[in-house]
Amino acid sequence: MAKESSPTAIYASIAANVGIAATKFTAAAFTGSSAMVAEGVHSLVDTADGLLLLLGRRRARRRPTSDHPFGHGRELYFWTLIVAILFFALGGGMSVYEGMTHILHPQPIRNPAWNYAVLAFAALFDGSSFVVGFRQFRAAAGGRGFWAAIREGKDPSLFAVVLEDIADLAGIALAFLGVFLGHLLDNPYLDGAASIGVGLVMTGVAVVMIVESKGLLIGERADAAVVECITAAASGLREAYVRRVRTMQLAPDEVLVTLDVTFDRDLSRPQVLEAIERLEHRIRAASPDRLWLYLEISALLRRDDEPDW
Repeated sequence: MAKESSPTAIYASIAANVGIAATKFTAAAFTGSSAMVAEGVHSLVDTADGLLLLLGRRRARRRPTSDHPFGHGRELYFWTLIVAILFFALGGGMSVYEGMTHILHPQPIRNPAWNYAVLAFAALFDGSSFVVGFRQFRAAAGGRGFWAAIREGKDPSLFAVVLEDIADLAGIALAFLGVFLGHLLDNPYLDGAASIGVGLVMTGVAVVMIVESKGLLIGERADAAVVECITAAASGLREAYVRRVRTMQLAPDEVLVTLDVTFDRDLSRPQVLEAIERLEHRIRAASPDRLWLYLEISALLRRDDEPDW
């Protein structure tokens, strides 16, 4: 069974964003910066997202019930989808709105040193959060590239934290450019444009999270490596032919597996039962995940017959 990923990255992200949001709003009050307001909203949304991810992880660990016989693992996928929607609507939408308001009613930036201090503070803590999350993400990626690990990953809480931290760091860079260039050129419109840029970054990240969460929520096959291990283990039993292996991810470390199996006709009933037990043992031993394993025995063949598939 695969070890469940640690929530350390989520806790680190929440702690960083609580402190950062407070300092960003304080700086915005002193400077009147629209980009700082957008960044403060961004950090608040990140904090709420982290809490929802923790809620999803906790509820996903509940035991199976008569109404949910395969457990509640997919609830993590549901809450990740909610996180993505909030990131899109509240984070991206509010930032774009704030930027448009500032462009329509521009105000000069006051005391930009406050903004620089807060942005440096935010970069330090968001960078630390990103390092923690990215290390966990890379450890779970199994050598795959960044985008491949996101597309094929089965634990959305890992890539959600990493993507949000990337959006945070990109937002800090845009906010810095907006404040610096706006003050240098005495052009308050640039601050509003930076706020819109922050919003667009957040909506882009949210779209990626929505697409990936949707796929997991409606049912994706297990990781290709896990499917390969299961297929190899199932094909190694001499007394049986395995025609079809179908899988569906139920949780980051749980997989539903169905096998279409044909046993030799020459086997007695006790031998078939023994072969089934050995087949299940081989498959469970080969997979790093917890398996809900079901066999469908379609027919019996003589030992010298060839399967007709």
